[in-house]
Amino acid sequence: MAKTKGADKEPTFEDRLARLEKIVERLESGEAGLDESLRLYAEGAELIRACRKILGAAEKKIVQLTEATGGELKEEPFEPTEEDEE
Repeated sequence: MAKTKGADKEPTFEDRLARLEKIVERLESGEAGLDESLRLYAEGAELIRACRKILGAAEKKIVQLTEATGGELKEEPFEPTEEDEE
């Protein structure tokens, strides 16, 4: 997986997503042989796991501001609804 800007930096969510899109394009093209397809599939599965982990951490950081009685704002943890999960 290509790293960005510095060899010691982790790829960003966007980097991982872009790589995943290239993998999907290559697999869908039908041009990859069996060995390459298996390697790409494994790399794609790892990218998906990493992206889900990043999204999970981001979701935990989201804070909803709601108006309390008296007009004050209070912070509450983000609770996804069924709509958000679709």
